[in-house]
Amino acid sequence: MLLLGLCAGASAELAPEVITTGKLPPANPYRIYLSDVSIGHIVDGRLHVVDGTSLRYEGVIATGYAGQAILSADRKEIFVATTYYTRLNHGTRTDVVDVHDAQTLAKTGEIAIPPRHAQSLNYKGTIRPSSDGRWLFVQFATPATSVGVIDLKERRMVAEVATPGCWSILPAASTGGRFSTVCGDGTLLTVSLDAAGQVARQKRSAKFFDADKDPIFIHGEQDGDSYRFVSFLGDVYTAHVGGEVASFESPWSILSAADRKQGWRPGGYQLIAQHNASGRLFVGMHDKGFEGSHKTPAKEIWTVDLAAKKRVARTPGNNAIALAVSQGDGARLFAYDGVKAAIAVFDAKGKLALAKRMEGIGETPTQMELH
Repeated sequence: MLLLGLCAGASAELAPEVITTGKLPPANPYRIYLSDVSIGHIVDGRLHVVDGTSLRYEGVIATGYAGQAILSADRKEIFVATTYYTRLNHGTRTDVVDVHDAQTLAKTGEIAIPPRHAQSLNYKGTIRPSSDGRWLFVQFATPATSVGVIDLKERRMVAEVATPGCWSILPAASTGGRFSTVCGDGTLLTVSLDAAGQVARQKRSAKFFDADKDPIFIHGEQDGDSYRFVSFLGDVYTAHVGGEVASFESPWSILSAADRKQGWRPGGYQLIAQHNASGRLFVGMHDKGFEGSHKTPAKEIWTVDLAAKKRVARTPGNNAIALAVSQGDGARLFAYDGVKAAIAVFDAKGKLALAKRMEGIGETPTQMELH
């Protein structure tokens, strides 16, 4: 009896454990959002959140089937366009834009969209907010292509814009209700919306590139109303999308005759990153390239001076398939190692210098976004 009484007393003193969610430190320009389509279990993708300073894993957001994630224009929310099936990988399909708080990562709501969200690898152009934060543009594919326009004030989809033969969303910076998209014939289609989110004008540009001779990679880096791309053979293309019709600069090559002889070509998924203030473009490159090698991880990362239009540095590539650089002072370049599943961090204030690596992060990511 005495023993039972002692046990009862000890049990009464044990306070019940309270389950809580850890709090993230305030976001900084180096916080990494790593989109991972998780091909091995694609119905259950991931958005990994990593502190790019300490390389500490901070949290994760479930992104469903081929979810496409992007931060809001004010960096306060995370939008994920995704698909859910009633039987995990089959059954009734429901497409939504999940909304998460960027500080807590908690889900705060969802917006219904038609069952046409693009179930593709992660690219930034598959979901983009307008520069003024009013609209969210979502790439649709059935495989016919269109763009869903979501009113972020009313939290509902208000329009679907047919964009046949065109892919990826390039919002203008100077006009919130305008975006362009890259078309298979080498032109850009620019869509201008009215105040209700409906199409006011659609205008197609002159030819931007030759898709048969030297196509561009679909990932573009933005500086205001300008987007910069590289082609499969190493030319730099610049498009200006602020007006009703896109305009272009003359392309130029980052390769010398010796580079071409050695077969150097760009490769990867998010294969370029641009530091706007310094005018530096970072490009993942590999040698002995050939038709079909355009996804090859980087043997080197080339630093290109955009004003001088020439390469100014070469750095070991760390098998990069995705690159992202912080803007402003104290620039850091982040490279995702697609071979060893790691993040390499470079000091990018001057000549690139490897600072540290984080091993064992992600399964099949192809995109990074910085806060």
